[in-house]
Amino acid sequence: MNDQRQITIIITVILVGIVLLTKLFLIQVADDSFLKRAESNAIQRLVDHPYRGLVYDRTGKIMVYNNPIFDLMIIPKEFQVDDTTRFCEIFNIDKEYLKEAYTAARKYSPVKPSPLIKQISTTDFARVQDFLIDYPGLFVMTRSVRSYPQSSAANALGYIGEISAIQLERDSSNYYTQGDYVGLSGIEGFYENELRGVKGVKYKMVNVRGVDKGAFKSGEYDSASVAGHNLTSTIDLELQLYGEMLMEGKRGSVVAIEPKTGEVLAMISAPTYDPNILTGAQFSSNYMELNRDETKPLFNRPIMAMYPPGSIFKIVQSLVGLQMGVLNPNTTYSCNRSLVACHNHPSPVNLFGAIRNSCNPYYHQAYRAMINREVSGNTFKDTEIGLNEWREYVLKFGLGGPLGIDLKNEKGGSIPSSKLYDRIYGEGRWKYSTIYSLSIGQGEMLVTPLQMANLAAIFANKGYYYPPHLIKAVDGDPSAIPNKFLIKHEVGVDAHHFDMVQDAMAEAIFGTAARAAIKDITIAGKTGTAQNPQGEDHSVFIAFAPKEDPKIAIAVYVENAGWGGRAAASTASLMIEKYIRREITRPALEEYVKVGKFM
Repeated sequence: MNDQRQITIIITVILVGIVLLTKLFLIQVADDSFLKRAESNAIQRLVDHPYRGLVYDRTGKIMVYNNPIFDLMIIPKEFQVDDTTRFCEIFNIDKEYLKEAYTAARKYSPVKPSPLIKQISTTDFARVQDFLIDYPGLFVMTRSVRSYPQSSAANALGYIGEISAIQLERDSSNYYTQGDYVGLSGIEGFYENELRGVKGVKYKMVNVRGVDKGAFKSGEYDSASVAGHNLTSTIDLELQLYGEMLMEGKRGSVVAIEPKTGEVLAMISAPTYDPNILTGAQFSSNYMELNRDETKPLFNRPIMAMYPPGSIFKIVQSLVGLQMGVLNPNTTYSCNRSLVACHNHPSPVNLFGAIRNSCNPYYHQAYRAMINREVSGNTFKDTEIGLNEWREYVLKFGLGGPLGIDLKNEKGGSIPSSKLYDRIYGEGRWKYSTIYSLSIGQGEMLVTPLQMANLAAIFANKGYYYPPHLIKAVDGDPSAIPNKFLIKHEVGVDAHHFDMVQDAMAEAIFGTAARAAIKDITIAGKTGTAQNPQGEDHSVFIAFAPKEDPKIAIAVYVENAGWGGRAAASTASLMIEKYIRREITRPALEEYVKVGKFM
């Protein structure tokens, strides 16, 4: 009985095998219709790249939008061309490029699509699209490039470019593939995840000549791309454009902040460049040209340039001295020019007069009182203890480290510590006479223009700041910005100490920066002239206005322009008036700044 069952099973298996082999023979040998259908149609998997999110200024003006471009893709195994010369003429490439691109594509994959010609403009695509049907293995993928209608804020907005091999290796999200574009700097880089969107996929049938035969299974497996989030920038485009016009032909920075929020109203790096030249097929050549430019337009001065703060640091010294109890409004010193040089003004002066007249000898003596308080009985040790205590106060003003703005590569400047001087001079071998230049913002002290503007915001707010940032809302939602920008930072100085300092800063305008005064707008400011061993001194000015209810805090740094009361103060004054009044009532001052003959 069991033997019969086994025989039956064996016979059944043999019969099924014979049927299947016969069917396979008919399909592969006798009937070639399946072969023809397989050869005449193929399924292509196409990535549907999303549009990047748009960027608007704080008033709703468009700053960055998308323009369509086209990548000519090649599947090497299917690619056929009889007349290479004609092909190269049609697509405006040379034979060597075609050979290299084809070889690279085949090395990547003979059957997967690779880019042959990237970023074809709409004009060029219109010219070549009718020829695509003549070349099997070619198809077009639509993408987009960024466009900048106002050609403004290049260093703040940043640019996108093709992802590098290193970035691909570090991509833990597995979002990117070779040939994708990614934000490389500025807002584009910092907010890449918000701007990039979600990729979609489309499957379509094409014949051997590359002709689209429609969606595979009526699009059952397709997924639509999702555009990136739109960003509302804190930048005031009108103010930004005005500041760029004022700084044309100069080197330096302008940073304006809304004190109560930390929102950056303008961020100008001079010289700058047209961001539109870092889009499209000429990206690489234009980038190399900008990179070779000796004026360094790609260098983002507001967050990367570090300078001695000069006399603007005297305001910090005043507040630290008041909080430490070493100074009070009536503390008086003579203008002893044997200690350090100064300009003509009445002597002696109290703290108010020292701020108003920017008295160098006053701060030389006041700083010594802060540092050397005879707590150990050893002069060298006293200086070390005093410096470290003083430094802790200063660091709370957002100095000595990055503020954490939403841009990459921010520098933090330097507030020197005792360890630095130990390395330079040896432990126990330096004292106040070694470091007295710190008293007036010189020596080893370095700050960025962004930190200077943040100081102005601190003085306006009477002792606090919100970290400076460039994004106001994501898809219209203010709460969607990073939480760290909503955290209030106290600097540890009592608010009442700022009253006298603000009054003195307002008076200083008529002392060292009279040309910065604006009728009916009270400006509180401080000039600075930062020493420059390589050439003319740098012109520095920080301010906030109106003094009674500050709407704008600003720092201007003009390289090699001399006294701060000229170039920097004049530029800041015009920017303040432009923001508050939306018009300029002093055309002569505007012309003075535009011409730029400050020396």
